[in-house]
This record gives sequence, structure tokens and C-alpha cells, in this order.
Amino acid sequence: MKLPIAVLALGLGSALHAQTVTDLAAIDAAVAEFAGVPSGQPGGAAQSVDRRLRLRPCAAPLALVWHGARRDAVEVSCPLPGGWRIFVPVLRGAASSDSAPLIARGDAVSIVIHGEDFAVSQPGEALESGAAGAWIRVRTLGAKAEPLRARVLRPGAVGIDLP
Repeated sequence: MKLPIAVLALGLGSALHAQTVTDLAAIDAAVAEFAGVPSGQPGGAAQSVDRRLRLRPCAAPLALVWHGARRDAVEVSCPLPGGWRIFVPVLRGAASSDSAPLIARGDAVSIVIHGEDFAVSQPGEALESGAAGAWIRVRTLGAKAEPLRARVLRPGAVGIDLP
């Protein structure tokens, strides 16, 4: 009789622990999606988030933004009052800057804007050349269109992620 109670208590303890910390693998996945490059590759996270971290669960979607002028880290935060904030270093290397451009200046591009549960695209023009994952200036085809910064997704397509 005591054995089932001990097993039940052990199972309850792990369930309570799972609810008291943020899933760090979910943070790794969010950073990879935000950067557009898997962890360990140039332009992606330098390494996985330290598994020793014990972050409180966040009841809101995580907020991710580039940190620093050189975009050498991704700031991941829980946007609620009393939330937390961590910085995930981005791996820089020759492959991210020296790879062949997928988009050349003057190319017609599709500007894809991603938000939570939606994606919208419209035609535009590249104002700079860029390789996969690079941020370049683009503009829509309107007469008085302002330049935008977008990430090169593939040949002929750039993306902008909305929070």
C-alpha cells in the first residue's frame, strides 16, 4: 500500500516541477525561428540555452528582439510585469557574410510579413543584395514607399516578423 503512494507522490512532484520552470527547448526553438537559422549555424544561436537555468513560466508569448547594433545576440523575455530576460549569443562566421547573395539589388521580391497566426505578402524591390538570413533594405512598389528592413528567406522572398 505504501509503494503506490510513494510512486504517486513522486509523479506529482515531477508534474509540479514541470509547471514551475519554462521549457528551455521551447526558447531554443523560438530563437531558431526568429533568426531563421538553426542553432550552431552562422546566423543562428551559438549554442542551446543553458539547461541549468530555472526560469518562471511565462503566461504570455515570449518577446524576441535583436540585441545590439551588430545583432550579435537575441534578447528573449517574458513581457509580463515581473518577467525575466535572457540574451542568446548569435554565431557569426564567414558563411553568414561571404555566401553568395540570393537576392541582388534591384531584384523583384515578395515581401512576406509574418504575425501570430497569419502571413501576408506583397510585391517589392530589393534596395540591397543579400545572402540567406541577411537583413536588407526593401521597398514596396508604391509611388512613395518607405524603405523597410527585411530578412532574406530564399531567392525572391524576404520576410518581416511582427511581434
